[in-house]
Amino acid sequence: MSEFHTVCKVQELREGEGKTVAVGKKLVAVFLVEGNPFAIDDCCPHMGASLSGGYVESGIVTCPWHAWRFRVTDGTWADNPRIKIGCHSVRVVGDDVQVQLASPTAERTS
Repeated sequence: MSEFHTVCKVQELREGEGKTVAVGKKLVAVFLVEGNPFAIDDCCPHMGASLSGGYVESGIVTCPWHAWRFRVTDGTWADNPRIKIGCHSVRVVGDDVQVQLASPTAERTS
């Protein structure tokens, strides 16, 4: 299993907004939902938009390009639960947000 990586400070996150962070060579979108941080892959599998720039409501981020919607808690596409993007473990140590990369599970679709 991979290790946790410090990606930002808790105070850098805002409710309803995403933040793109790099974990090694991978871009991850971190969200604060009801005071808890969550991390999913930052790339929408449809056309590659950055999900951190999407609109967040009720724990679902909407892709800013074509409105694909993903749950930040588990990476599931809200409109077709058979499709998921990577969802990563998050922990807070002091005021550091740390992310542990999950193995890739995203399904590509066009």
